[in-house]
Amino acid sequence: MNTVELTRFRVAADKEAALLAARPAMLADFRADRAGFIDARLVQLPGGEWLDIVTWKSPEDFAASRAKGPNLPGIAEFFAAIDALVSAEEGAQVD
Repeated sequence: MNTVELTRFRVAADKEAALLAARPAMLADFRADRAGFIDARLVQLPGGEWLDIVTWKSPEDFAASRAKGPNLPGIAEFFAAIDALVSAEEGAQVD
């Protein structure tokens, strides 16, 4: 069963373009550096909030990724556009 990471965060309006511009490099870095990374979907919510839905092969893969943090330039640039973490959850994909 895959693990799903749900991260909700805030981005100031003047940083939205930077966030979106950084996304392709962040995803490329994840594909190159994060074992078990399957895919990610970014959802824009009202009020400057965003939801990143990331699918991993296992909870161990997700934990290993979290431990690495923003270790590559594309990941660091994406994270730099985030103003505040709202919530972070982990669950098991059932369908």
